[in-house]
Amino acid sequence: MTGPAGSAAVKPIERRIVVAPGVELHVEVRIGDKSAVPFVLVHGLASNARLWDGVAEHLHAAGHTVVVIDQRGHGLSDAPDAGYDLDTAVADLLTLIETLELDRPVLAGQSWGGNVVLELGWRRPDAVRGIACVDGGVIELSQSFPSWDDCLAALTPPALDRLTLAELETRIRKSVPHFTDRAVAAYLHCFRTRADGTIEARLQRGRHLSILRSLWEHRPSTRWATLKTPTLLLLADSGDSTRTSNKRKAEAVALAAGGAIRSVWFSPGHHDLHLESPERVADLLMQGIREGFFK
Repeated sequence: MTGPAGSAAVKPIERRIVVAPGVELHVEVRIGDKSAVPFVLVHGLASNARLWDGVAEHLHAAGHTVVVIDQRGHGLSDAPDAGYDLDTAVADLLTLIETLELDRPVLAGQSWGGNVVLELGWRRPDAVRGIACVDGGVIELSQSFPSWDDCLAALTPPALDRLTLAELETRIRKSVPHFTDRAVAAYLHCFRTRADGTIEARLQRGRHLSILRSLWEHRPSTRWATLKTPTLLLLADSGDSTRTSNKRKAEAVALAAGGAIRSVWFSPGHHDLHLESPERVADLLMQGIREGFFK
């Protein structure tokens, strides 16, 4: 399917979607052909919509309507005091789909966002035609951290509030030297600069930890046997043998359930596959449509 030429230059339509009383989420919509399957792209914990830009542009260039969301507390969305749990994240997405009148879209979620779309696909297979979990969906933190205190000690985010944006950029470029300037800018959008020149995370720490607790409580391994929504797992082999082994075990459990589940490995692959390899991620999503896997 061919679509609008020069999609990278097409400015998305920015909208505010009311998902609860006094709570609006920032979304960006790229309108495609009415006959093409729509996509909704969902970021991970402490991330933002900018990380999906490359994937969104490739999908839109092929004619698809693409909606990219900042989840509550993230990016340019509202940050209410409550609602930082899996149930609310699922409800927010369902409200977005209904409000935008999307006809059974494919949902793609990265990391925590993968667990969110998995849960939505399990609860409401009627609302979507497929889901894609981008190095997510298989995250079951309780298997690595039997107690919440263990998880909290290991995964509480570092304090970066004494850094300037330039100092943070230096750290990011050292950590992922192969990432493009655009990819680095997407990471930087997770932060805002205060009046004194130092930065703060857009997602406040207490809200971050509330989401983390909800993720630790999630048990995706209990969903596969009764999952009715076609699911694509895109998994990253970063070279960390322990993490890769855990993902392969989770993948095996999912595939053994016998449902409509496919998995593709990126090796080597960064956790943010959608940022590192946007064209390949978009191509795999569209392949699922061409082959009738998402139906």
